[in-house]
Amino acid sequence: MGIVAGLDSSPDFTRIVVCDTDTGAVLRQGYAPHPLEPREGGGRPSDVDPQAWLLSLGDAASGGLLEGVQAIGVSAQAGAVVPLDTQGGTVRPALVGGDKRAQVAAADLVDALGGRQAWAQSVGCVPGAAQPVTKLRWLAKSEPENAARTAVLLQAHDWLVWQLLGRPVRRTTDRGAASGTGYWSAATGSYRPDLVELALGHHAMLPEVLGPSDAAGRTPEGLLISAGTGETMAAAFGLGIGLGDAVVSLGASGSVMAVHPEALVDPSGMITSLADATGMHLPVVTTTNAVRALRGAADLLGVPDLEALSELAMKSTPGSHGLVLLPYLEGERTPSLPHTAGTLAGLRRESMKPEHLARAAFEGMLCALADALDVLRGRGVDVRRVFLLGAAAELPAVQAAAPSLFAAQVVVPQPADYAAIGSARQAAWALGASQGTLDPRTPPVWQGAAAQVLEAGEDLAVGQAVRQQYVAVREQTHPGAFRA
Repeated sequence: MGIVAGLDSSPDFTRIVVCDTDTGAVLRQGYAPHPLEPREGGGRPSDVDPQAWLLSLGDAASGGLLEGVQAIGVSAQAGAVVPLDTQGGTVRPALVGGDKRAQVAAADLVDALGGRQAWAQSVGCVPGAAQPVTKLRWLAKSEPENAARTAVLLQAHDWLVWQLLGRPVRRTTDRGAASGTGYWSAATGSYRPDLVELALGHHAMLPEVLGPSDAAGRTPEGLLISAGTGETMAAAFGLGIGLGDAVVSLGASGSVMAVHPEALVDPSGMITSLADATGMHLPVVTTTNAVRALRGAADLLGVPDLEALSELAMKSTPGSHGLVLLPYLEGERTPSLPHTAGTLAGLRRESMKPEHLARAAFEGMLCALADALDVLRGRGVDVRRVFLLGAAAELPAVQAAAPSLFAAQVVVPQPADYAAIGSARQAAWALGASQGTLDPRTPPVWQGAAAQVLEAGEDLAVGQAVRQQYVAVREQTHPGAFRA
């Protein structure tokens, strides 16, 4: 068929991969940082001129990178809101990231609709500071003049697709990106314009939601642009996960997501019901603490980095000589314990050694993520294989414990630009569907990610005993935390 490109516009940079449409083999790559002004006091800015995304896209595609490409797929950071006026101009810089300014607005919105359960039943999620619906509420309260001028609402990937197509009258998005807005329901496949009005104070035009293999259109030069999607959905598509698969991401915080054939409505709000890039669903459970618990342990023990912490932990044994760490160092979202602190239990003279505390940190982090997996399993989600992502997934202490604690085969993919690869796969699908060479209901089969596969084997019983030790301490310390 030829070659296609996938573009991922993350919070910090643009990556582009050019792939063979038949196999998915990466032929060329491009990269450029966003030209962003640093935030005062450090960290990422909360307001970003979307032109910065276009500038880095142009830089990443320089040098003839896209020569011969027949179609492009676009993924981008989740939750970035681009408010447009009636003429298509940006009303203000895009609101991006987990904007802490919007925390009060989130609480206001939850109350305004009647509580967490009302939101979960309406759109499959409870508003948080990162979601577009919450940022609209903040805009209405903090910048009423800008809110009043806002006539059209786009997210980052929607805006980039619209720009690539030459800013046509038609504006589009996809199920994946729409499902994270807080005003589109994955369960019903429809918008809730009343929630936009509740947040913004008036109605606004929303982009048309395309199907997984639909094309958004063609550029003035005739290049096909696929529907695009959010960064999370693109990465899942690039990894090639399907039914029976879950993805555990190890960042400072953690997340667990899995492919499921139907949307899950969770009155407790622990599950965010997203849509994926294939027509299926992608329920997500988030933990506040993951690698930050390891970094805290490393600081406490005076070891220089996580590699040294892992080496120390491997000198201990499963169960950490009875030490159990509940890693709720910054409160916790799963279970909902926002104001709690971490707990170290099981201290005895023989367990008070650096290697046992190091091991307890790894086991505590993984057990907390196993709790999140169990939230999904408890709702009927099949989890037989776990893809483990993040730099910490390479650590020996993680790999030694994860399969038995998760009670599943663990796959550690080699580092790659999976969101960009997923976007390219979507472009190949849309191209094939438009040419009649691919079934619009079945994505192209690409070679799987190169990965290390880990089995629990004979360690399963030991791992489950460690897990039970953790659960016993959690229940004693926070009784009924997982009961709705």
